[in-house]
Amino acid sequence: MRIFLLPLLLIPLLAACGEQGPVASMPRAPSRPAAHSSVPVAPRRQPVPAPVVHSAPGLEGVIGARTGELARLFGPPRLDVQEGDARKLQFVGPACVLDVYLYPQGGGGEVRATYVDARRSTDAKDVDRAACVAALRRK
Repeated sequence: MRIFLLPLLLIPLLAACGEQGPVASMPRAPSRPAAHSSVPVAPRRQPVPAPVVHSAPGLEGVIGARTGELARLFGPPRLDVQEGDARKLQFVGPACVLDVYLYPQGGGGEVRATYVDARRSTDAKDVDRAACVAALRRK
């Protein structure tokens, strides 16, 4: 008998969920025609700041290097990612993974390495960047 009473007790609760009161609305402001100008205005372009070059002992020959120079130092990159005017090359060896970030220098010329990041191949923990460069460098 109790099993049949439970659905009957839930009917008023379900009915309350379906009730909706009056919906208040805000009057819209009259739309105004957009002011049109006969001369199109070009968006302002902010000058792109020069990239910050991060150098440290042991990174000589890497920081400031071009793509071809990096390939001669470490071999072909495992990844070569282009994003806008920036580029990321990834070099991998048994000891570590080296990510080299390249940005255009000066007047938008050829990209050069401005920053490197290094981590272990096994667990992605940070490692000394110069030690990774030395481990990956071709003899």
